[in-house]
Amino acid sequence: MRRAARIGGALLSTQMPLASGGFRAYMSDSEAMMTKFPIMSLTQAAAERVQHLVAGSQRPVAGVRVGVKNGGCAGMSYTLEFAESVGPYDEVVEDKGVRIIIDPKALMFLFGTQMDFKVDKIGSGFTFNNPNQTGACGCGESVSLAPASEAAVKAARAER
Repeated sequence: MRRAARIGGALLSTQMPLASGGFRAYMSDSEAMMTKFPIMSLTQAAAERVQHLVAGSQRPVAGVRVGVKNGGCAGMSYTLEFAESVGPYDEVVEDKGVRIIIDPKALMFLFGTQMDFKVDKIGSGFTFNNPNQTGACGCGESVSLAPASEAAVKAARAER
């Protein structure tokens, strides 16, 4: 069964049941439909950079897939890639004209994350301001993440 909800000005497409449990572990179907906070958001700088990269792609792009994978000295790292299609259990968030496709296994690790694009003297790249991050390695390539708690989800809902 496919459902869609407007979340904080962004469109969230939810496909139930989620293999990972996703929001289902914390919300009823009707609550998921009335949610007023995004799973993930973009700064304007990140949105502009993603739009630039998508425009320069040599192949059709359905969106940018964001996820996490095991590895690195802190335990996990973020993944970012072009997606040619949306999988049956992917979460889709549209923010500032950019379609973000979230891997269902990463959903509760990315809840509340803001993706940014930073440029400094040494280089440039995407950064993730993630309230679920519990640590990071010294080189900045990997992070320690904990799944969002039920209390965090309820607090985010109460703020909006």
